[in-house]
Amino acid sequence: MSTPTIAAEGVNFAYPDGTVALAGIDLHIHPGERVALLGPNGAGKTTLILHMNGIHMPHAGTVHVSGIPVDAANLLEVRRRVGIVFQDPDDQLFMPTVREDVAFGPQNLGLAGQDLEERIQSAMRAVGVDDLADRAPNHLSFGQKRRVAIAGVLAMRPEILILDEPTSNLDPASRRELTDILRALDITQLIATHNLPYALELCPRSIVLDDGRIVADGATLELLTDERLMKEHRLELPPGFDARYVENRPK
Repeated sequence: MSTPTIAAEGVNFAYPDGTVALAGIDLHIHPGERVALLGPNGAGKTTLILHMNGIHMPHAGTVHVSGIPVDAANLLEVRRRVGIVFQDPDDQLFMPTVREDVAFGPQNLGLAGQDLEERIQSAMRAVGVDDLADRAPNHLSFGQKRRVAIAGVLAMRPEILILDEPTSNLDPASRRELTDILRALDITQLIATHNLPYALELCPRSIVLDDGRIVADGATLELLTDERLMKEHRLELPPGFDARYVENRPK
């Protein structure tokens, strides 16, 4: 078995007001997997994501990225390997042009000249924003901003791409474009989402988090057709949606 891209062992975390957000999290995500992180509001999904590149540090337990401990001594290397795309792309886009936003991370790694240009062009092409290179990010549609935010992360050549609610505020066409982009990426992915049909469409495996604990981990189809699990953890599919008959879902 390969070294996990992400490994969490016994992770506990509480906020300063005493709210326990994570309680005994154990999980492994291996190279090449595309995994959905599911759960109701307040389950701890975003808190868990923020442990994977050291924005939060566990109060107990450990997190490793490709065998490297996520701790203060390794933060730069961990953040190079783990790219997070936040729910609101405006939290990540701050440069005058798309090209400058995509270039920002690699430049801070010390890349310049042709090496930098190759990173920028490759990342923009991967998400279909190369024609927007000279545009101001604040003048783009929400879907375009999301793709630029992803390009900025991909330009760092991470080992795992983590997306927090990537379909929020996207129209159907933009969701379809995003689906095609994520399917084409040859990179480990963890997708935190409330959009259960989207999880089924993209992710062979899902992890269900509730009240700071992992309550299920398995094949997405099996979890979304487990009526008891769905009811107990406040997960609901759209009315009339039958997970068993979704076409083109990953096996």
